[in-house]
Amino acid sequence: MDCHEQKDFFHANGYLIIADLLGELELAKSRSEIHRLHQRAAELAQTGDLAHSDFQLEPYARAQHSNGLPVLRKIENTRRYSDWFSDLAAYPELVRTVQQLIGADLLLFRSTLMLKPAYHGSAHALHQDSAYWPMDPPTLITVSIALDDATAANGCIKVIPGSHEWDLREWGHIAQDQDHPLTAREDIDLSDQIDVPLKAGSALLFHSKLVHGSGPNKTDRSRHTALYAYFSPAVRYMPGPDAPRSRSFPVISGLHGATDHMLRAD
Repeated sequence: MDCHEQKDFFHANGYLIIADLLGELELAKSRSEIHRLHQRAAELAQTGDLAHSDFQLEPYARAQHSNGLPVLRKIENTRRYSDWFSDLAAYPELVRTVQQLIGADLLLFRSTLMLKPAYHGSAHALHQDSAYWPMDPPTLITVSIALDDATAANGCIKVIPGSHEWDLREWGHIAQDQDHPLTAREDIDLSDQIDVPLKAGSALLFHSKLVHGSGPNKTDRSRHTALYAYFSPAVRYMPGPDAPRSRSFPVISGLHGATDHMLRAD
């Protein structure tokens, strides 16, 4: 698929797959960093600081530890804790593809590791990212890079193609027990939902209004992803009444080489 075909497919369906974005060396480094960050979580647990950190325990795990390390659902703000995952946000092929979709100037909204640990990975209910994010218009692009093979069995992402054209809706709590249905909404036609399996190293890009979720991981294979969300500086920051009225975002590309860009609420 050339760049024009990619753009047409994304605008029609709300998602796009980049095959083989990362090679084996990058995947090995990513897995090593994930192990190191789990060790960091174990240190925080010993000091009593884990509950107040960016490291979130898997809420529905049958055990809180595996091989002596905490069973984690996700790690937010990975740029603070890992140079590797900070640099990965600016991976050249990834940046070029996102630029084709939303422009040359890119800001980073989110840098996260989404972790579906073997046996314990929770289900993620269907939702639209922009229903939770204070940005207008809701035109961010989320990128989920598979660091392990993602299959229907171990909880690959599910999407409803074309649902980025829907209005934003209320979705409720995302993390769910393994046997919980992916949505309680009665106005969602699940017959349109598809699995998006990915080979390790491939990436799924999707519009921040696209309805998506993922099943549980009851297998003996982890399903970990590096997740980034990008947006154009033309997007307005629209915080809630209790949130700060301004926020600085990392610059991934453009804006005359600046490292950060401040957005202020109207």
